[in-house]
Amino acid sequence: MKIFWQSFIDETASRPYMERLGAYLNAIAAPGTEVEVAGVSPPDRDFSRLSELRCAVLAIDNALAAEEAGADVCVIGHFQDPGLFEMRSALAIPVVGVGEATMLAASQLGRRLGLVSLDPVFEVWHHEQADRYGLADRLTGVTGLACRPEDFSEAFAGDEDARVRMLEDFAACAQPLRDAGADVIVPAGVLPGLLLGGERGFTVGGAPVINCASVGLKNAEMWGQLRAIDGIEPNRGACHARAPERARADFRRLVNAGRWAKAEDDPSRKP
Repeated sequence: MKIFWQSFIDETASRPYMERLGAYLNAIAAPGTEVEVAGVSPPDRDFSRLSELRCAVLAIDNALAAEEAGADVCVIGHFQDPGLFEMRSALAIPVVGVGEATMLAASQLGRRLGLVSLDPVFEVWHHEQADRYGLADRLTGVTGLACRPEDFSEAFAGDEDARVRMLEDFAACAQPLRDAGADVIVPAGVLPGLLLGGERGFTVGGAPVINCASVGLKNAEMWGQLRAIDGIEPNRGACHARAPERARADFRRLVNAGRWAKAEDDPSRKP
């Protein structure tokens, strides 16, 4: 099975994270499963709805190319799941949103969920996600670490002090959610999820902390296998109607006409 994992992080600026993520996902993957991790440039560097939309457009275009290259499953490796439903309508292969997969999995471990996001700006977005996935009445609250992707680089590069500090910051941020009644803690981002990836049985005040990186991958493997076994796809009626070929072609022409150099911003090449 070939899984295409779309991160919203820059492959160059956050190389320690991207390398660790790729190594981790391939290490825990089932035998015969290969995971390709890709980033976007510029990354999701300005937390806002507009930035989420821009990265989602690039992610969908990359997913279309991955499907053409033989991918069996595509994963939006960004907890907010921007463009999830649109990507499902564009592709024939399964599409997994890490946020959706993790929140639904967490709901099987406890009744009340507490989300720890990268930044407080995502609080409203996560409440909207919970409502979209039918979990609004089970969300105790959302709190933010108020950090940037690059803040994790030292920990992912092997700095043990940085790793311990980030874990302590996470636990301190999650404790108020636990005090408010959350009985499952969800790191609302693959960055903190990967940080917790090596912490077996990690809890905050007795509440399990679910790893969205491992959950996202195993959910992708499951849907890839189920499609191979049963041929099952999302509802192709009003919910995720398949975009016709012309619509997909028009979308790809639009995106490719607006791309610019990945390595750095070049004002002369911006649309």
